[in-house]
Amino acid sequence: METKDENRLLIVIDAHSLIHRAYHALPPLKTKDGRLVNAVYGFFTVFFKALRELRPDSVAVAFDLAAPTFRHRAFPGYKAKRERAPEEFYLQIPTIKEILGAFGVQIFEKQGFEADDIIGTIVTLAKDSPEFPDLKTIVLSSDNDVLQLVDEKVRALILKKGISQTTLYDEKAVREKYKGLSPGQLVDFKALRGDPSDNIPGVFGIGEKTATELLTSFQSLENLYSLIEQEATEELIKASVFEKLVSQKEQAFLSKKLAEICCNVKIDFNLGTCRWKDYDRLKVAEHFRDLQFFSLLSKLP
Repeated sequence: METKDENRLLIVIDAHSLIHRAYHALPPLKTKDGRLVNAVYGFFTVFFKALRELRPDSVAVAFDLAAPTFRHRAFPGYKAKRERAPEEFYLQIPTIKEILGAFGVQIFEKQGFEADDIIGTIVTLAKDSPEFPDLKTIVLSSDNDVLQLVDEKVRALILKKGISQTTLYDEKAVREKYKGLSPGQLVDFKALRGDPSDNIPGVFGIGEKTATELLTSFQSLENLYSLIEQEATEELIKASVFEKLVSQKEQAFLSKKLAEICCNVKIDFNLGTCRWKDYDRLKVAEHFRDLQFFSLLSKLP
């Protein structure tokens, strides 16, 4: 992780992805009265590490809501293959929100949208803030989907194995990971290849290698199909791939809609209210003692 410099730094946290990672990475920690708290403990372990090593000026946290999103309305099969997490996972989320409130951290969520959309909107609003032209943003997540947001002002800190290892992605690192594709091309990559984890269909029969080759040659999904319609790709695309693209055009663009993070959600975001500042240490300590997180008490930021 980088150290603080003269520029302002905003951290935007993908809460659900961190909670999910912590829940599955840690053993089933329980309080003496039987409450499962492993996700809570893991979340704040990562939270404290980010605060300590990145030393942000501002912090915002985005949550998912249970309601269906615009993606489910566009494609009922979206994420249909995912099993619902056990109830004991969801029971830990209100506790995390309550403790974040004690820290004075702003929480953002909106029905009909995913946390990724909230994050994308916050990142966009922060970049466009005339008040803080030098503002840098780091998105903290365990989900590579947020890599599409990376640019000269935005980086992504992605949890790898467990909750202790992370990789910081700038534009160069994204290109290295995806064989030369830019962050902005990752949506088109999913539109072609699909994404089994989210049940995004993509173009059946086109895999990672072919999707990468197509985007390296044609840059974007829109440009690719524009040239196909102009019959300008006959010698550049294999006949079998061409047929798949033509017959599944509608599915390709639907997949792009499903994969693309929405960056214009109507939320009440103000960078000033997200300033990391003094908080009620006694109240936070009370929460941690109740949860028997005695090791974290000594690590309070």
